[in-house]
Amino acid sequence: MKIILLQVGKTTDPSVSAVAETYSRRISRYSGFETITVPDIRNTKNMPVSELKAREGEKILQVLTSDDYFVLLDERGPEYRTVEFARFLEKTFMLPRKRIIFAVGGAWGFSDEVRGRADSRVSLSKMTFPHQLVRLLFLEQLYRAFTIIKGDPYHHE
Repeated sequence: MKIILLQVGKTTDPSVSAVAETYSRRISRYSGFETITVPDIRNTKNMPVSELKAREGEKILQVLTSDDYFVLLDERGPEYRTVEFARFLEKTFMLPRKRIIFAVGGAWGFSDEVRGRADSRVSLSKMTFPHQLVRLLFLEQLYRAFTIIKGDPYHHE
């Protein structure tokens, strides 16, 4: 099963991009992996937040197929210890789906339509982080989960 990180907007900090690329390469050793970036909505200064989220949501939903297992990275989801997240990932791999798509929303979060399509949610923390940093945190945790599943030395507990 292929894993996709679906994100809204480019990562603009070159140092964050470099570390994200490092973890993406590491993850690719364990599973098919790809990052898909949905473009930011432009000229939002006078746009209501609900419209912005709806327009971003349309772009997110266009990426999905009915064969995808869609997971929102959302502070309202359950929090897992890393070992628990690895078990969640293992169980998800057993589902009859072609891709697992983990989505990082934009600055204002997800539209109701995107939330309605989600098969699951995962919270990285109850704290709020910039969405560019969430990408990096998630990639590291995904890599760590794979090392746990495969028994490779990286995670210490």
